[in-house]
Amino acid sequence: ESGTYNDFTNINIGGVTSDGRDGVSEVSYIMLEVVEELHILQPGNSVHVSSKTPDRFVNAACKVIRQGHGYPSVFNPDVYILELMRQGKSLKDAREGGCSGCIEVGAFGKEAYILTGYLNVPKVFEVTLNNGIDPVTGKIAGIATGDPREFESYEELYQAFLTQLNFIVDTKIKVSNYIDRMFAKYAPAPFLSVVIEDCIKKGRDYYDAGPRYNTNYIQCTGLGTVTDSLSALKTHVFEQQTFSMERVLDAVAKNFDGEEFLRQTILNKTPFFGNDDDAADAIAVRVYHDLLDAIEGKPNTKGESFHLNMLSTTCHIYFGKVMGATPNGRFAGKSISDGTSPSHGADTQGPPAVIRSLAKLDQTMSGGTLLNLRFLPSLLKRDEDVVKLGQLIRSYFTLGGHHIQFNIVDTATLHAAQECPEDYKDLLVRMAGYSDYFNDMNDDLQQEIIDRTENE
Repeated sequence: ESGTYNDFTNINIGGVTSDGRDGVSEVSYIMLEVVEELHILQPGNSVHVSSKTPDRFVNAACKVIRQGHGYPSVFNPDVYILELMRQGKSLKDAREGGCSGCIEVGAFGKEAYILTGYLNVPKVFEVTLNNGIDPVTGKIAGIATGDPREFESYEELYQAFLTQLNFIVDTKIKVSNYIDRMFAKYAPAPFLSVVIEDCIKKGRDYYDAGPRYNTNYIQCTGLGTVTDSLSALKTHVFEQQTFSMERVLDAVAKNFDGEEFLRQTILNKTPFFGNDDDAADAIAVRVYHDLLDAIEGKPNTKGESFHLNMLSTTCHIYFGKVMGATPNGRFAGKSISDGTSPSHGADTQGPPAVIRSLAKLDQTMSGGTLLNLRFLPSLLKRDEDVVKLGQLIRSYFTLGGHHIQFNIVDTATLHAAQECPEDYKDLLVRMAGYSDYFNDMNDDLQQEIIDRTENE
């Protein structure tokens, strides 16, 4: 399902110390120099930029980002410390925490934070639009929430989606809890239990509530796709009445064959997430908070609870392959949006608009929010351009962003690498919470990188 993966060793550079001071040292700069010189696949690395981080360090990190290898990604300790404290960690343990893999954060050496699988949120909406049936397989995949062709208002449609979402999340949590008990009973982790604090003191295994903190995350994927699909139906079916619900659903069912006018109308005349448009962003905020309500605080098997994480890794590509077309104009089989990033090509107003849209989400309520951006290399040629990139990062983090990462590569280079892979053996691109060699990716993953909005 993944197509590519790595070991997710994430070296955290910068950040804050356990007593809240700036954590940047000369070693931080040495590590950045090594990353820039070697540009190896693993281990991964990330820079952590707090309000106390000096501009010199931010600029040094941006110069490495400019090289176009996808590393380092950038995290905001000011936000993720609040995330961890909200989950019950002490201030000291939260400050000593960070990111261990893609974007998920935890208290290093003191916590088992288990990723219990991905939730295909647009698929939940697709099942809703088909009254509990998965149109791809024809099988029952949810509960009957009514025929959308008979809905008289957008609110009725949204409540059907919300009912479906809560049913599927509750089902998933039951299965995840069963799997957790199986791991605790039949697959203990003695090495982890030795090195994670409190396991020995409690006399309990890493998978059996031994660590000081025991967290389960559900990673939700496709916020942009489901937001834009809801926005399309809200705008064109219920508000402007440009098209009937039946016509849109029929067009989606036949992958827009013979309905290009309808599809182009949706693509060009719908408020889409990622453009600092309050009409679309309000839908995204609502979906985000309803995901939070469906997941947050549900009990796990270790006396603690489940939390929300907006993480996709590469599942957004696989999830798209098992879906039909969607009302936002996306064709069947195409990737859904990754993490909390806008849908591919939907963000037309530039990176500042993207970060303003995402900043409307209260990111302290999740355990991670992934944002991918792709820039042309020509945009970062001058040193003053590198400074501007740092200012973009600072601005997003000041607004409450958790994470941001960049691909610095143009579409022509990516196409050339597909045609002559032997000439681009060292081309690294940022896939999700990690980078990979472009040539090692399958066709679907390569196309997903190409489809990302190219900012110039």
